Amino acid sequence: MVDKRDVAIVGGGFAGLSAGVALAERGFRVALVERKPALGGRAYSFQDPDSGDFIDNGQHVLMGCYRETLDFLGRIGTRGGLFFHRNLEIEMLERGGRCGWLRTAAMPGPFHMSAALLRYRLLTARERWRVMAASAQMMRMRRRDPAALERSTVADLMDLLGQGARERECFWYPLATATLNDDPEVSSAALLAEVLKRAFFGRRSDSAFVYSRVGLSDLYCGAAADFIQKRGGVVARHSAVETLELDADNCVTRLRLRDGSALEAANFILAVGAPQLTRIIPAPLAADPYFARLSGLGVSPIVCVHVWLDRVVTDAAFIGFIGTATQWLFNKGKIFTQHGARHGGYLSFVISGARKLVDRTNDELLDLVMNDLRAMIPTASAARIVKALVIKEKQATMAPDLASHRIRPRTATPVKNLFVAGDWIQTGLPATIESAVISGRMAASAVAARVDIPEAA
Repeated sequence: MVDKRDVAIVGGGFAGLSAGVALAERGFRVALVERKPALGGRAYSFQDPDSGDFIDNGQHVLMGCYRETLDFLGRIGTRGGLFFHRNLEIEMLERGGRCGWLRTAAMPGPFHMSAALLRYRLLTARERWRVMAASAQMMRMRRRDPAALERSTVADLMDLLGQGARERECFWYPLATATLNDDPEVSSAALLAEVLKRAFFGRRSDSAFVYSRVGLSDLYCGAAADFIQKRGGVVARHSAVETLELDADNCVTRLRLRDGSALEAANFILAVGAPQLTRIIPAPLAADPYFARLSGLGVSPIVCVHVWLDRVVTDAAFIGFIGTATQWLFNKGKIFTQHGARHGGYLSFVISGARKLVDRTNDELLDLVMNDLRAMIPTASAARIVKALVIKEKQATMAPDLASHRIRPRTATPVKNLFVAGDWIQTGLPATIESAVISGRMAASAVAARVDIPEAA
């Protein structure tokens, strides 16, 4: 007999687990199914058999403004696995050895960011003031004319704000590409403004970088599954959903799994990517405008190259490259620890919005990032590669272009007991971990409201 508190969730990433934890906490009986052998969705880690290091499929960095994510980790008991770097501290390198640091000051927000910009030596004093003025004007537009941001790309906004080539190259475009995962020429200015507001125009702690001391999967997957199971729920891996079955009233009655079994529930949450969602909804729903428009959502790829060198080549934890295909360097030997050990020459290189590069061979991508490293840090020329691993995520995130952002769906669907979650639904944020967690909580709240169960304290 199906009870109104029975909920089936498809997808075991941040969105699905966030929804499952929120519902289990409210007394719902959750059954979460994941088609892969491991939980984690598009944000997972695995252990390298040679080095023993835990490798993220992409370098995922949290920030202090990720309040829903931090709350989620606190609820499942793993927030202690995070390291909070209180002060934002980013080294930016240009060819020829020019270097600038974006370091926040020990001042209340947002003045801490003003101090960081005023000391950023890759820009002249006049350029720094222009960046500060543009930032303030962007925040005014966010309050007074959000529609103008919604119809503008980041590049359009830079034109409107009078930002020159240096301001774009050394500040705006690295920031936009890192946070939105796409080219500023196509990315939504509204999404960039929302990121800036949350990360840099609030409390000083909001701009802190937050690193996981453990593999990303270890940070949240097991603990979230345990949380659900200890409250009477079930978490099943290797459970691929074939389709949804509907009754005469157009309500979902069960999930039909690929092995022929079925899972019944009173409410259903699809916490999967849009391409997978469109494959499992039945034909009668596919024609509905809510679902039909999902085919218009674009995707953006990320390339992450992990390299183990035979020596340490930099003491900086996090470096931005200006003027190269490689955009960011994470010094895992500095920021990633396992049982207190330091992993000296372990580096991760990230190329966001990598459409032009994602189809290159692994050897070509390794050569590219190593040439960029040697150009930016000449002492790295003497280092020898001990091991390398290239990871391509061709559908890493929803594309943040204007058309995709405009058609992002809400969590409630035309089917009254079916809800969606994922970093790609309309949360007001780009497709980030925070967006995924928020979407899960939104779906859980929608289910609770439907069956008239009050929010958890």
